[in-house]
Amino acid sequence: MSTARDDILGNIRRSLGVKGSERIRQQAVDDRIERAPKGLIPARGQRDDEGRKTLFRERAEAVQTTTEVVKKAQDVPKAVAAFLRGHNLPAALRIGSDPLLAAMPWGETAIDVAHGPSDGNDLVAVSHAVAGVAETGTLVLTSGADNPTTLNFLPDNHIVVVKAADIAGDYESVWGRLRRTYGKGEMPRTVNFVTGPSRSGDIEQKLLLGAHGPRSLHVIVVES
Repeated sequence: MSTARDDILGNIRRSLGVKGSERIRQQAVDDRIERAPKGLIPARGQRDDEGRKTLFRERAEAVQTTTEVVKKAQDVPKAVAAFLRGHNLPAALRIGSDPLLAAMPWGETAIDVAHGPSDGNDLVAVSHAVAGVAETGTLVLTSGADNPTTLNFLPDNHIVVVKAADIAGDYESVWGRLRRTYGKGEMPRTVNFVTGPSRSGDIEQKLLLGAHGPRSLHVIVVES
């Protein structure tokens, strides 16, 4: 069934005398995209490794995110357990099939770990962010079985693990890394950029946390 868009593009192709499938034309478009000039990148995030980690935490905490740093991935379960106790939350959470999270010693804690997407009845979820953005304190989470997108938005409390080495200075660096990691045509279905817990200021101009997602966001930065 033809659509208005198809009709318009068909008219343009006919006027140019092309079909749109010519290899030379496709190569020319690919080359132009590949050589596209890069936009202006703010200097704020252009720091060394320690500087990016520090800035990331500062910017995240400025938008009601809590953060902490642990030495290694094996320390994460104990940090999560302490967070749950400190916020009077039950010792239960949900994670996906992420290899980094799966390899952690959850059995050394009293936490009941469930797996898979959330149906909205979970109080706490733990995800692994593929990257952080120092200039805004933003987390980058890709969709898939490893870290289901439902874990980002349905539980009231979201705990996110990010490696210090994966904290980039700017958004452009993150997109470049994603393209290199997944390859052309293999990008994840969804890439979520999360800055702080969910909020809305529409109701009587008062900031309301948890308007359309988690009420709290806690980030654990793993140094090695």
